[in-house]
Amino acid sequence: MNGIADRGLSSTSAGIGQTDWLADALGLALAEGSPQPLATRLYHQLREWIQTGRLVCGQRLPSSRQLAGELGLGRNTVLAAFDQLLAEGFLVTRHGSGTFVADLAFPCTTQSAAQPAIAVGLTTSHTLPARADAPSLSSRGTSLLAFCHASQERPILAPGVPALDRFPHDPWQRLVRRHQQRMPQDWLAYQAQGGVPTLREALADYLQLSRSVRCRPEQILIVQGAQQGFELIARLLSDPGDKVWIEEPGYPGAQACFAAAGLDLQAVPVDDEGISVAAAANAESPRLIYVTPSHQYPSGVTMSLSRRLALLEAAERHGAWIVEDDYDSEFRYGQRPIAALQGLVDDSRVIYVGTFSKVMYPGLRLGYVVLPEPLVEPFRRANARLHREGQYPVQAALAEFIVGGQFSRHIRRMRDCYRRRQARLRKALAPAVARGLRLSDGQAGMHLVAWLDEAEHERELLRRGEEQGISLSPLSSYYLKAPARPGLVLGYAGTVEAELEQAGCWLAREWLNLG
Repeated sequence: MNGIADRGLSSTSAGIGQTDWLADALGLALAEGSPQPLATRLYHQLREWIQTGRLVCGQRLPSSRQLAGELGLGRNTVLAAFDQLLAEGFLVTRHGSGTFVADLAFPCTTQSAAQPAIAVGLTTSHTLPARADAPSLSSRGTSLLAFCHASQERPILAPGVPALDRFPHDPWQRLVRRHQQRMPQDWLAYQAQGGVPTLREALADYLQLSRSVRCRPEQILIVQGAQQGFELIARLLSDPGDKVWIEEPGYPGAQACFAAAGLDLQAVPVDDEGISVAAAANAESPRLIYVTPSHQYPSGVTMSLSRRLALLEAAERHGAWIVEDDYDSEFRYGQRPIAALQGLVDDSRVIYVGTFSKVMYPGLRLGYVVLPEPLVEPFRRANARLHREGQYPVQAALAEFIVGGQFSRHIRRMRDCYRRRQARLRKALAPAVARGLRLSDGQAGMHLVAWLDEAEHERELLRRGEEQGISLSPLSSYYLKAPARPGLVLGYAGTVEAELEQAGCWLAREWLNLG
């Protein structure tokens, strides 16, 4: 952090070598160990030096290409840091001249002689007064942040991202505009219906036919995404300190929701048949059991029928509620979608949670919860009180999108698209697979898992990917307990074919070079 001061660079230093000093100082700062992505660390370092006056108004920065070369980083890494600083107003560009520190007016403090400004002929600076203490977070807040990881602005191979380039934007926008123009006046007021009735009716028909879910429209609660559904379930059906069985490895979003609610997360291992109920035989009695039975996240296995029946029996025995997360069951290749766990028996203790983030787009922020009859009224009232209901014109447009057949056609197109994209990624990885790299079978979903033999290989591939702007998701981060199995979760759905091939070929070469 103090590399510039250690070098003794003064405010009257010659300008010709100044960018060299800046690169040296950044190199020293970035060499310090940190789990943060390099682009994030570079952004924070430059921002700190601007705020503390060590980079002052009007200072010209090296080009992204030059700085990347000096630091030995990928140019995309430097561009990501520059773009964020430009967006926040810390930097400005001048056509034909380059990138400069913006004219900012931070509260002034006296600059230490040990921390001179990086500028030619400037002797004053603007700095922020140091804070005596960091903000104090609650224990639940601290626990929640452990599950919050920075994401790249334009992810390549990032899991869970749909093909936004293939979404039928124009027809969808026409539907939304029409319903916004024609919406009843009472939709402007607070709502407590549980969602637009036409959407709940359309969903009930769809879920019964495609997923064998047992439900009536009245049992469906429309929420702002699956995460809100998990939050409501945790709030209404458990108390802080209650146990929740959760798959190991498992979905970080659900882990975060239940941890934030103060629940005690009990990791239950997953094998080739799904969550192992037998492995939890000696575990403490849970209040909730979270599973992804149709396509386990992230391993990709489908829970066997015997495991499903055993899980239902365990829920009855413990008086627990099963939370069935059916996040991407529409995308299966070569076989029909697997029937939902919820529909296996009447009056089961299963709460079925679905989302439109994968089949439509994440920014839609719509999901749904299918509730057993006794839970419908309390959940509807709690949702209306805590979160308020909204987006009724969008909900109505989605109902028409489903009833009119566009929804099913879009899913079929995406299924074909994802099949092709997975094949493209597999082809790019073929040289590594021929030499022993193991991939998941990819019979469903939007990602593959590449299993690795050593944790060090996982860490090294992550580091190299970061430098290239490739978002490799470590399998180990999906585990709650050690030892975690090393690997990479490779999303292919949201990356165009050309980038998939380039990233896959790069990964194959890097894996082969690991020795």
